[in-house]
Amino acid sequence: MIPLPSFDGPLAAALGSLPLLLTALAVDAAVGDRLGRFLPDPAALAGRAAAWGDRRLNRIERGPSARTLRGALLVLAILLAAAALGALVGWIGDHGRGWALELLLLLSVLRGREAWNRIRAVRRALEAGGLSAGQEAVGPLTRRHAFSLDAHGVARAAVEQAGRAFVRRIAGPVFGYLLLGMPGLLVWAASAGVDAAIGSPGVRHGGFGRAAARLDDALYAVPARLAGLLLALAGAFVGPGGPLGAVAGALRTVARDARKHASFNMGWPAAALAGGLGLALGGPHRDGGVTITEPWIGGGRARATPADIGRALAMAALAELLLVGGIALSMAVIAGL
Repeated sequence: MIPLPSFDGPLAAALGSLPLLLTALAVDAAVGDRLGRFLPDPAALAGRAAAWGDRRLNRIERGPSARTLRGALLVLAILLAAAALGALVGWIGDHGRGWALELLLLLSVLRGREAWNRIRAVRRALEAGGLSAGQEAVGPLTRRHAFSLDAHGVARAAVEQAGRAFVRRIAGPVFGYLLLGMPGLLVWAASAGVDAAIGSPGVRHGGFGRAAARLDDALYAVPARLAGLLLALAGAFVGPGGPLGAVAGALRTVARDARKHASFNMGWPAAALAGGLGLALGGPHRDGGVTITEPWIGGGRARATPADIGRALAMAALAELLLVGGIALSMAVIAGL
């Protein structure tokens, strides 16, 4: 951590971590997309490790119980490795000038600008290239069958991804870092990567990935709800109906519809965005020749447009500013103790 000579013990550690975190968030917001070209992504590395374990351990000839146990052990091994690496980096930072290494690791995990650019690319693709370009751009960002979506469905998927990215790339890692330092940062990031790789329900991963999905739900429960609240408050600056009306609409939608989402956690940011923007997200969609029936999140219009993608990104950026403001306020309070 950054050394603070005027404090000792836990208070110095708590105060020392906040300037470093604020610096990482600022650098990521400014040039995070450029840094992401050469900094390794811990979430992606954890996902690759989980995919490797899936190929080696998740064999169809084994019984359901054995596959579930093997999946749980794989998740445990990956998260323990992430925690150990984080503890090592934290130890180096506490016993030398290792704060630069901690900053690099924070920037490796906090990839909000990179995610923001990918979602913005969907808007530009829809506006410049039409439906087919939008489908191609949104494909890597959604688990839905992108080429079965119409233009409104592509826009809705991009809006939903704005909320999901805020949870995965900002709120979750920040929460883990503030709670447990560098080990927490890497555990939360690794959990997201493992869940993305093997946590999806289905014939292959239903048992093997159960531990990954359940643990990810637990770790991101608080960050997702915090993200939903921050996004709802950000609606005051973006949503229709005036500041109070936008925030009230977002909070009502969260209270009513967040639990309708298929995900235990991602309904919160989706509902906040839907209520703040006056949209209806989610809903039925086609996967190949099969119609997947999912409830609507929000009571607004389902005909989302490219402009709504821009407004969702603005809400996410404002929510991050609110998060930064909360961290800065905490730093001021701690400094005054």
